[in-house]
Order: sequence, then C-alpha cells, then structure tokens
Amino acid sequence: MIRVLVAGLGNMGRSHALAYHRNPAFEVVGLVNRSAPRLDPALDGYAITADFHEALKRLKPGLVCVSTYSDSHADYACAAMEQGAHVFVEKPLATSVADARRVVDCAKANGRKVVVGYILRHHPSWMRLIAEARSLGGPYVFRLNLNQQSLGPTWEVHKALMQTTSPLVDCGVHYVDVMCQITDARPVEVRGMGLRLSDEIAEGMYNYGHFQVLFADGSVGWYEAGWGPMMSDTAFFVKDVVSPRGAVSIRMPETAKSDDHDTHTKTSMLRVHRVGQPDEDLSMADEPGHQELCEREQAFMARAIAEDLDLTRHMEDAVRSLAVCLAADESVRSGQPVRL
Repeated sequence: MIRVLVAGLGNMGRSHALAYHRNPAFEVVGLVNRSAPRLDPALDGYAITADFHEALKRLKPGLVCVSTYSDSHADYACAAMEQGAHVFVEKPLATSVADARRVVDCAKANGRKVVVGYILRHHPSWMRLIAEARSLGGPYVFRLNLNQQSLGPTWEVHKALMQTTSPLVDCGVHYVDVMCQITDARPVEVRGMGLRLSDEIAEGMYNYGHFQVLFADGSVGWYEAGWGPMMSDTAFFVKDVVSPRGAVSIRMPETAKSDDHDTHTKTSMLRVHRVGQPDEDLSMADEPGHQELCEREQAFMARAIAEDLDLTRHMEDAVRSLAVCLAADESVRSGQPVRL
C-alpha cells in the first residue's frame, strides 16, 4: 500500500484525494492546505495541516500529490523526492522551463517516479481522437480553444490562479500535449497575443490570449483561452484536427455550458471526416466523468510505481508542452515571435 500525502485541496486536489481514498493501492496519511476547505464527506476523517514541509517530514509518505498553485509545484515536488517520495504533480509542471527541468533532473537523480496531471492522456475519447488523427497522417492544422465564462466562486478561483499563471499556460499545456502526441514533430516557433479584460486582475496579467505554434513537419496550430464573466459562451469549445486527408472533431451538444467543469473533459461525439467518404460519428455517451478520470490518473500512478514504468518520455513531453506555452506567454508580453 502506498502512503500518500495530498498537498492542495482546490478542485483538483479534492478530486485526487478522493481518488486515493477509493483506491485500495493507496493509504491517505495526511492532507495539506492553508485553510479549511469543503471536502467530500468521505474525506472528513483525515487531518489537515497547513505546513507542507512539516507534514512531509513527519508523515514520511511514499507518494506526494502536489495540487497547490503553480509557483510551488517545482519546489514541493523536489522536496518530496529528496525525502524519498514519488510525485504526482498537477499541470503545469512548473512556472519556468528551468524549474521543470529541475524536477525532471531530481527524479532521475533520486530514482523517483513523476507523473504530471495531463488528465486527457487517460481519457478514452481523447485517446481515440489522437489515434484517428494520426491515422489520417500529417501535416496537421490544430484548432483548439477553452474559454470559460466564469462567474462568482469560479471567477475568484481564476483570479487567484492568475496571480502566477495565465490562462494560456494553465490550460494550454493539455492541448499542446495533444498536438505533440499527434504530430510527433518538434515545435519550432510560437506567436502569441493577449489582453487584460478586467481591472480585477493584476497589472501585467491578461485573462484572454491566443497563440500559434509551428512544428518542424510543417504542422501549425492555434490555441485560445479566456477566463472571466465577460467571456462569450459562443464557440467556447473548439477541438478540431485537420489534415490533407480529412479531419477529426469533437462535437458538443447545444446545451453545453462554458462554466461547467465537466464540459472541458467531456466530448459527447467525435466526427471523423475523410475526403471522398461519408462522415463517421462516434458516440462518446458512456465516457468517464471528471472524478473517474482523476481515479484513472491515480491508478496509472500506482501502476507506474508498482511496475517501475519508464516515465522518461512522459516527463520530457511535459517539459516540451510547458516550453511552448511559456514561449506563448513571452510572445504576448514582448509582441515578438519566440523561436524554440
């Protein structure tokens, strides 16, 4: 049984804690959070402490789940590995490429496993989308966005996230990771732009942005992300991969809402369009919801430890997708393209 310490009890941290609680491969030995959050009743029996480093030393976990704000990810992950623990860390892996590399180097030096919270890698519908797109062959055009008309408590969460991380980086790493899995080509240049649409967020931060990324095989992609009560709920969810031989798209029902957390992982239906052939619609009606996806992530974490899986490619992919999104952020701020 793997003794696990969960740090950070926001939306993702609570879901991961519940996943550990339900999986007999794990024993939750402690929770870390700066305040007393609302938890699923199943988690009420676990003690919550405010000091991560104290809990790490005292509890000596075999696994640490880092679901805190992005600017602490690298430090917490490295501290855990230096104490002998494996690490599950929410995306983004870090807030700089240098810090992401530091985590990877620490994992190698200490012989520890690091799994990054790329939830779409465990989603059967996204796995099918990637497989269908790869079967068409490149080069590709990627058209992806994730806009959220966030209100009330969700807007407060987004404002807190934007103290350290832009929407382009926070969400973009998922979708750049999907692009990279489909094309397998190296990203070579990024061009970004963004705008601060609210006085409620800090000067120097923007809550709307988009970027274009160019790949070595000629593939091109764009990604768009916006958070806030001003965002339109029209065309907030575009997931489209185009090749010379056709396209694969996620089609959402008309009732889908941009502020529904499950909307951003659910796919509803895949449409496969092949030139000269009738379109094929693949129903995804029985796909897992958000909590089940978190449980699949943690089942993979347990398997990575038990079977000593080689996670080198997984970690390198996490660094690469982060590098693209950070380059987009740099381009937004400088007004210049960034070569990778």
